[in-house]
Amino acid sequence: MEVRPIGVRDADEIERAVTAFARSSNGGLIVTASTLTAVHRDLIVALAARHRLPAVYAFRYHVTSGGLISYGPDTTDPFRRAADYVDRILKGERPADLPVQAPTKYELVVNLKTAKALGLEIPSTVLARADEVIE
Repeated sequence: MEVRPIGVRDADEIERAVTAFARSSNGGLIVTASTLTAVHRDLIVALAARHRLPAVYAFRYHVTSGGLISYGPDTTDPFRRAADYVDRILKGERPADLPVQAPTKYELVVNLKTAKALGLEIPSTVLARADEVIE
């Protein structure tokens, strides 16, 4: 396996890099979490579809936009847990004394329409473990 980072500074750079990457055989994309991949998510999803590249994303919203699979932290869970911190602070705890929290809930989302368009069959074991399956 070979990893080739692709820059995502602007739409033109993304398009050039994904198109060049797609020329190699047996490739796939791992789209990491960043502000720029969120801003350009529709372009990235469209390029993956156009070049028939399977892609794994960090967040559910990529998959609801047409991406194949996402595995990453639940984006609403930290807001729910923040209420506990607000409560503790209002009761007198010092914010500096509270521990930093990492995500504790992760979700797997699969888009079967995209899998079908790519000619991929997602194993039933993966579908059974998915938190959401888009059909």
